[in-house]
Amino acid sequence: MKKGRWVAVAAVVGMVTAGLGLSSAGAQSSGGGATKATEIGVTATTIRIAVVADVDVQVDPGLFAGSVAGVQGFAKYINAHGGIAGRKLIVDFIDSKLSDTEAQSAVIKACTQDFALVGTSALFLNSVSNMQACKDQAGATTGLPDIPVVTTEVVQQCNPESYPINPPSIICSTQNDHPQTYQGNIGRAYYYEKKYGKSLHGVFIYSADLKSAHDSSFTSGIGGVRSVGIKSDQDFSLSAMAPQSAYTTVIQTLKNDNSNYFGTGNAFNSMVLARKEATLQGLTSVKVWDCTLQCYTPDLISQGGADVEGTYISLLFLPFAETSSNPMLANFVKYTAKANADGFAVQAFASADLFADAVGKVVKADGNNGLTRKALFTALDTEHSFSAGGLIGTTDVAGRKTSPCQVILQVKGGKFVRVFPTKAGTFDCSPKNYKTYKLDISS
Repeated sequence: MKKGRWVAVAAVVGMVTAGLGLSSAGAQSSGGGATKATEIGVTATTIRIAVVADVDVQVDPGLFAGSVAGVQGFAKYINAHGGIAGRKLIVDFIDSKLSDTEAQSAVIKACTQDFALVGTSALFLNSVSNMQACKDQAGATTGLPDIPVVTTEVVQQCNPESYPINPPSIICSTQNDHPQTYQGNIGRAYYYEKKYGKSLHGVFIYSADLKSAHDSSFTSGIGGVRSVGIKSDQDFSLSAMAPQSAYTTVIQTLKNDNSNYFGTGNAFNSMVLARKEATLQGLTSVKVWDCTLQCYTPDLISQGGADVEGTYISLLFLPFAETSSNPMLANFVKYTAKANADGFAVQAFASADLFADAVGKVVKADGNNGLTRKALFTALDTEHSFSAGGLIGTTDVAGRKTSPCQVILQVKGGKFVRVFPTKAGTFDCSPKNYKTYKLDISS
């Protein structure tokens, strides 16, 4: 996982082909006659989708390269199994370069050449006007379908033409309220309290690099676990580029307050630096070193070594080592390549599978030549129970509702080890894991 500022895919529909883990759109459908061009990005032989992502970034090279690799990996997978709607899937990568100008230019370009945006991971996509103003092949202002992975800006999270694979933490109908209502999967907090008792307290690290990233790490991070009783001794805003010396005061605070909890919403290196500083200062009181998908990277272990032993990582997708338990996970690792497998890549693969599932629904209703952006929007609006063949926890994407499903890992013996639930290929989907809470931070 690259460190970054961030803080989530036809004739048979909604089914997984046994043994292959094949997407619902993977089989050739009987569209009734020869395929033809039906929409921008849809020709008689190809369907083009665009992945807009921040990759060429000076301060953090390859920032969201995983999102690109995931969508490209899905295209390889689906094309190897017959294509989609009688056509080959082609991926256009457009680099948004951590720039609002480049992000808007990318959307405008995609509008003219691609059927939809898939796997979008652009931190500065702070306006959706160009998405909404996008015209279709008939000249109607239909808009550009967007199935993003990374969304830090509320304007994109709540854009009716965007369908985040990770639903936003804010309940969009409350975005103009004071306070707003947020949602989150806080299952890990219940796990920690069951294991260590209901007296956890400590500090949490937020991003100091971008307001939307700071807000996102708060609402989806400590905002949720605090709602079930994990108390704050003090919080810190730090840059993702901060050196270990920036954590000196953080660890001193943990020692002074005899804290037993530490959580970070920053990149994996935040956990590495905190753990190294804790070792240096002899901190022993912390029982829970809490991190989410950004820490699910070999870099955490290779850079942290023995210092990161015991770190917890909660995931909303299956661990990559469990390919024998889930065919779609096996396809993800095979076609995306193990070297590219990270948290962004797996969610981008799932976002592409969501696109393919929606295409399959259009084909089932209207045939191979029924593909239009308007029809795709209609199909996406029905995606209320999506799991990418069990690759991710079942999610109400259309309803923008966070999934209650989770997996918790812990670093043990220099490896990521599943600790809850213990059975490979499964999720803990207890309804209590989903919780709403009120905060007043949206602007």
